[in-house]
Amino acid sequence: MGFCGGSSHSGSSGAGGSVSTAGCTFEEDSEPNQCEYSQGEDDDFDWELIRSYLMPDLPHGSYLMVNSSQHTPGQKAHLLFQALSENDTHCLQFSYFMFSRDGHSPGTLSAYVWVTGGLVGSAVWNASGSHGRQWHQAELAVSLFWPSEYQVLFEAVVSSERRGYLGLDDILLLNYPCSKAPHFSRLGDVEVNAGQNATFQCVAAGKAAEAERFLMQRQNGEVVPAASVKHISHRRFLATFQLDTVSKAEQDLYRCVTQSARGAGVSNFAELIVKEPPTPIAPPQLLRAGSTYLIIQLNTNSIIGDGPIVRKEIEYRMTSGPWSEVHAVNMQTYKLWHLDPDTEYEISVLLTRPGDGGTGKPGPPLISRTKCAEPMRAPKGLAFSEIQSRQLTLQWEPLGYNLTRCHTYTMSLCYRYFVGSGHNQTFQECVKMERNANRYTIKNLLPYKNIHVKLILSNPEGRKEGKEVIFQTDEDVPGGIASESLTFTPLEDMIFLKWEEPVEPNGLITQYEISYQSIESSDPAVNVPGPRRTVSKLRNETYHVFSNLHPGTTYLFSVRARTGKGFGQTALTEITTNISAPTFDYGDMPSPLSESESTITVLLRPAQGRGAPISTYQVIVEEDRPKKLKRELGGQECFPVPLTFDDAMSRGSVHYFGAELPASSLTEAKPFTVGDNQTYSGYWNPPLEPKKAYLIYFQAMSNHKGETRLNCVRIARKAACKESKRPLEVSQHSEEMGLILGICAGGLIILIILLGAIIVAIRKG
Repeated sequence: MGFCGGSSHSGSSGAGGSVSTAGCTFEEDSEPNQCEYSQGEDDDFDWELIRSYLMPDLPHGSYLMVNSSQHTPGQKAHLLFQALSENDTHCLQFSYFMFSRDGHSPGTLSAYVWVTGGLVGSAVWNASGSHGRQWHQAELAVSLFWPSEYQVLFEAVVSSERRGYLGLDDILLLNYPCSKAPHFSRLGDVEVNAGQNATFQCVAAGKAAEAERFLMQRQNGEVVPAASVKHISHRRFLATFQLDTVSKAEQDLYRCVTQSARGAGVSNFAELIVKEPPTPIAPPQLLRAGSTYLIIQLNTNSIIGDGPIVRKEIEYRMTSGPWSEVHAVNMQTYKLWHLDPDTEYEISVLLTRPGDGGTGKPGPPLISRTKCAEPMRAPKGLAFSEIQSRQLTLQWEPLGYNLTRCHTYTMSLCYRYFVGSGHNQTFQECVKMERNANRYTIKNLLPYKNIHVKLILSNPEGRKEGKEVIFQTDEDVPGGIASESLTFTPLEDMIFLKWEEPVEPNGLITQYEISYQSIESSDPAVNVPGPRRTVSKLRNETYHVFSNLHPGTTYLFSVRARTGKGFGQTALTEITTNISAPTFDYGDMPSPLSESESTITVLLRPAQGRGAPISTYQVIVEEDRPKKLKRELGGQECFPVPLTFDDAMSRGSVHYFGAELPASSLTEAKPFTVGDNQTYSGYWNPPLEPKKAYLIYFQAMSNHKGETRLNCVRIARKAACKESKRPLEVSQHSEEMGLILGICAGGLIILIILLGAIIVAIRKG
């Protein structure tokens, strides 16, 4: 709290002999109960209470002072006068002192009227600069009464020059009107709709200075200048303030202020109430629709904005039209008459509250369409304009609105026909026609078929079907022969092929054409692809035997049927002939190259593959027993099961495999010795027994895709040693025996000489 005391300088007492009800003179002998003030808490420094009697730059007396030279520029000192809540007209009077010896500004002194519970806002009065070495008096005419409460806050702000003094004294609350500031009449609240202009009219009574400024202060501190000031009489005037196109953001508390050097007039705070025009949240609800009317429910229980609602209206228009109409509504349901059938309308609800601009935006629209009327009848005049084997072109009368009775309609052409020879299945389809079409071509039909056609006209309210008309398509080329109907029997050099008539002959079959060509072969001697050959068959011949083909060769067969319109689609299949057994280039059984008691050397010649290359060669040795049936060259049975010498001995077999040779090892004729005691691919070739006779066979094997073919030929016979040899064999044997006897005789001579030498040596010894 501040100090109390009386004032002793000029102008400190009230005018007209009235006394103040409260105040601060800051004199030592002043009444303490009449002065209540407090230093600010959020400022930078405090006001200083001084008692100046002899200081040259300061006036005489006791008062509050700020020495600018002792503080930093921009620093503030706050003084808060006691809270006031008056019942009648009153005036707050104060004296101030602002002086600097060199004329510089000591700072700025401002007064704020702070309504309890609100914001401080903007200053209602202020002064700055140096005003000479004397006191000045100002008044605050605050038109705020009980139960409202306010306080006056004095603020001193140090200037940038930091020279001089600011003084404050004789803060007095007077119980009569101010003479230097006008008093405002009570300012009432203003309510407007959003988007409108808000106008405050402030009426003031009293004497206004020529330089009086009229302002409107917002609670947050914003300031609005007066739009106009009109003098009603010499002591009454009207100030008008206007806020343009207000919104919810401008809703706040506002007050009127007059400002001059002598003081300020301050009105009460009035509220600017901004109401939002109402708008329905939900669109109207459709209750019933007819061909020329719509019954709707307004659905205005939930709104956005403010009430009260004083008027309801329906706004409707065609969705595609430029016009709109507004109907006033006094019930929750409404029926729109005289509408066009099958037309889409956009219907919204308008709500209005009191005041200008009280009509809100149209609510969410209901988009609804009137119903259609049932079509008059189905289109007539269905006829053909062109008939082909697989398509049918039809036409009918054009459609008009008097027939469809609806802007939205569907014109469908439906057709059906039997499929299959037994007429047990039906294909049917409905095609939607384009708008205003009266001609259509049905495609992908079957030849020689009765096509049942009818027209259907429909809209949302009903449908009309025309009478069914039958048309027949023309014949066409036959359908393709089913690939699964092709059956065949392949042999080595011929193929038996059979097929069935097309499922869809599409007329009379006159001919079958079969073409074939070799496309792949495992026999390198066959040239692929080969020439293409063609065979024609009569309509009742559905099979053919193809001869003179290459073994192991794949042929591509194509079969197609023909009618008077031409050939149909081709059925394709690939057939591979069987491979044949290899062939040998041996004439009569050849003579062996050489022979001994346990071996025989023969000449092996490469075989010729037929349909598949040679995969393996085999040499088979068979014991030639007297009771065994002799095998003829080229006509004997071959040896499909491999049998080693050991297996043959254990099984008592008369033959065994003496060697197995890969095809790559025999690209040309080569000699081979049977009985050379070697092993070939796991088969032992043991020496032959001299006392036994043997037959030597040469076997070739071809293997292709799991199919195996064998051929064998007897290439030699070795007789037992006790049998007479052929002349060539006898002469060869005599030469061998002579050589052996000569060697034996020479050995005996050498032995006799050695024995004689030994005897002579013994005797001499």
